[in-house]
Amino acid sequence: MAQHIDCYLDITSLYSFFAFVHLLRRREVLATHNVSVDFHPVFLGGINVGSGNKPPWSVPAKKVYGEFESKRAKEYFGLPELTSPTFFPILSLLPQRAMCYIKATFPQTTFEQAWLAFFRANWIPPHANLSEPDAFCAVLRATKLFSDAEVLDQGAFGAPWLWVRDATGKEEPFFGSDRFHFVWQYLGLPWKDIELLPKQAKL
Repeated sequence: MAQHIDCYLDITSLYSFFAFVHLLRRREVLATHNVSVDFHPVFLGGINVGSGNKPPWSVPAKKVYGEFESKRAKEYFGLPELTSPTFFPILSLLPQRAMCYIKATFPQTTFEQAWLAFFRANWIPPHANLSEPDAFCAVLRATKLFSDAEVLDQGAFGAPWLWVRDATGKEEPFFGSDRFHFVWQYLGLPWKDIELLPKQAKL
């Protein structure tokens, strides 16, 4: 039976960043041993509350020790440029929910590149506060993984926005969820319009 690692991550966790990078770098070797890896977004704040755990910085002895440990870990994992942002820790619900959507909607490579972009934005200067929608959107745009400009260039002014190509290669835009009859017509598909019946007709 194939072996598998499920890794649960939150971008506000420095050690999640280390684990993500470490597993990515070793995935090919793991595959030779028939071990696959999958990453899952979680909300660390909820885990801490639910488990009764306390974040390291909230326990004085852990906080002091953590400075030594994080320095050693940065060197070991090859990420010496990491620093804690001044706004640490953030409420990570926005980026973590986004990662759930990206995982469900896009290819694995896109999902993993988005993870890396979020981790880097949170932990490498200049830091971006990913709990703020404007900063979050700026980080996403910078990845060039997701483009709002593409649909703007098509003339989009709302959603749903459809860009449809027919069998000849001709393309046209369609807007709204009530335009599918136009789409079917454009594509030359068989379809039946909504029919108005005479007053005495039985339903």
